[in-house]
Amino acid sequence: MKRRTTLLTLVAAAVAAAVTGGVVFLGDGRGGAGASGRNGDLPPATATVVRTDLVRSKTVDGKLDFAQRRAVKSAVQGTVTVAASAGKTLTMGQALYELNDKPVTLLYGPVPMFREMKAGDRGSDVLQLERNLRDLGYGANLYVDTRYDAGTEAAVKRWQKSLNRDATGRVGRGDVVFQPGPVKVVSADAALADQVGPDAPVLTVASTRPVVRARLDQTDGPLTARGTRVQVTLPSGKTVAGHVAGTVRPEDSDSGGGAGAQEGITVEVVLAGGAKAASDEDPTVSASVKFVSEAHKGVLAVPVEAVVALRGENGGYGLQIVRGTTSTTVRVETGMTADGLIEVSGRDVREGLKVGVAKS
Repeated sequence: MKRRTTLLTLVAAAVAAAVTGGVVFLGDGRGGAGASGRNGDLPPATATVVRTDLVRSKTVDGKLDFAQRRAVKSAVQGTVTVAASAGKTLTMGQALYELNDKPVTLLYGPVPMFREMKAGDRGSDVLQLERNLRDLGYGANLYVDTRYDAGTEAAVKRWQKSLNRDATGRVGRGDVVFQPGPVKVVSADAALADQVGPDAPVLTVASTRPVVRARLDQTDGPLTARGTRVQVTLPSGKTVAGHVAGTVRPEDSDSGGGAGAQEGITVEVVLAGGAKAASDEDPTVSASVKFVSEAHKGVLAVPVEAVVALRGENGGYGLQIVRGTTSTTVRVETGMTADGLIEVSGRDVREGLKVGVAKS
């Protein structure tokens, strides 16, 4: 309905412009096309019916970032003795930071560290711990399942010794942080020697997948749909394809605080090509993000002001076809509009025809 209203508005504007030039050709009382004229009835200007691609789009500035930002909070009270290094990529088995001179280790898994794990425990968290121990090379005599048994305890002790931890055979809540995979350290939220308590943010991490974040208006809701096609011109000038992965909260998009930060919708765009797509790009320079909401390929089109409203009970729209010193008004169906052009179709319309337009 909104698209139809827009089309009517555009056509009405075109008709109004044509009236000013004194060349509106309307159908007869039956609403039909086919009216013809000579010389004095010719339009003041003409345009050519073209075959082209019509693309409806919107371009806004964007910022290079990394997907799935989230805060890593301390599970226990302590002093930060080694702070996180912003910009660093960390993988399984590496320390995110150190608390009380002991490393807080990154392990992989979807289940957060919600309890101390020890012999006799069962659960999916035990299963993912054992998978990490195996993948890190501590899996001798370890049967990977949901039971924390003697084999698990022995593997944990070997791992703890390698980290210069007390070999207790238990894994405390403050010993590890589970994340889905490798992480990029976005920022260090706690500095060296800071005292942190339970649930205090220590650092902010993200996935290693580069994305572009862009702000759209509230009225651009359809463009925020997951999968919407995007073209991104990176700071270097390179253009890459992408798609909308979803929306993010304003506070997650480095938009700043205040009431203004709540305006609009921030979307996260995934770049085709993965991490290589944005390698060596300057994240401090804005990217240009073109959202493509609709595209019609290889359609016939004319300037919007070439379309006239047909009078009569059937109504509709038409074009004034100009051949030499004569002109004929023919009925057409209209479609998508973009960049001042409108899609037209009909049995009497073909590429290359001259059509009347209002004088510019």
